[in-house]
Amino acid sequence: MSDLLAPDQIGVFADIPDYIYHGDKLSLSSSGARALLPPSTPAQFRYAQDNPRESTKAFDLGHAAHTLVLGAGEEIVEVEAKDWKTKAAQAERDAIYAEGKTPLLTKEVEQVRAMARAIRRNRHAAALLESGTPELSMYWDDPDTGARLRCRPDWMPNLTVNGRTVIVDYKSSTSANPDKFAKSAADFGYAQQAPFYIDGLIELGIADDPIFLFVVQDKNPPYLVSVIELHSDDIEVGRQLNRKAVDLFAACMETGLWPDYSDDVHLVSLPAWWRRQHENQLPW
Repeated sequence: MSDLLAPDQIGVFADIPDYIYHGDKLSLSSSGARALLPPSTPAQFRYAQDNPRESTKAFDLGHAAHTLVLGAGEEIVEVEAKDWKTKAAQAERDAIYAEGKTPLLTKEVEQVRAMARAIRRNRHAAALLESGTPELSMYWDDPDTGARLRCRPDWMPNLTVNGRTVIVDYKSSTSANPDKFAKSAADFGYAQQAPFYIDGLIELGIADDPIFLFVVQDKNPPYLVSVIELHSDDIEVGRQLNRKAVDLFAACMETGLWPDYSDDVHLVSLPAWWRRQHENQLPW
């Protein structure tokens, strides 16, 4: 494997830098599969590849929590300031970003440390995270199209659940309430993420029937934690969506064309609530 390129062979790899893994345009990840499908378009997916988004504060906190909880990720650097309003704090922050590290204010460092301690109070989360391997990068070829696919499980525990290999995805969130997470799963396509990873492990021969578990933690005190498995029916829908996305990715890679909404004239109907809202104002 080159120091500057993603692996050109299928398999499982450790210590691939974030910028190489996330910057790989020749293979498709779970997040990429979601970005190819409506309400997004292949054109937007390709633009995002060519123009990576800048870091945000919420993004930094999530990465920092990920680093402390799993022991992997960008290095955290504490900036001894109350906020980012001063030029000195901003300059220090920018210098840390330039080194590929994550700058956090002192109060934010205290927050993510408290999150890392709190996650051990959930017995299932504590057991899952006690021993394992973080951020293994996995590459395989889709058997139908030959497209190169990839995933990077946050954590692969050494333990099994009822004899099944476990894939853990850690997410910091505004709420660890399982019912609220169900909405987040629908909004952010987590039902596609789970089967994408599951099928990757199966294709690579790592496991016959892996289980995908989300460890979800509230970013607000007392930093509550839930361990969540998605219903098999929802995972199957996600699997079918992934099939569509992989086929689309393969076609776009072959043609070099990344379509948008099309040049056709689009006929649309307003939502039913709009009609109901205005019915009483009409003369009939």
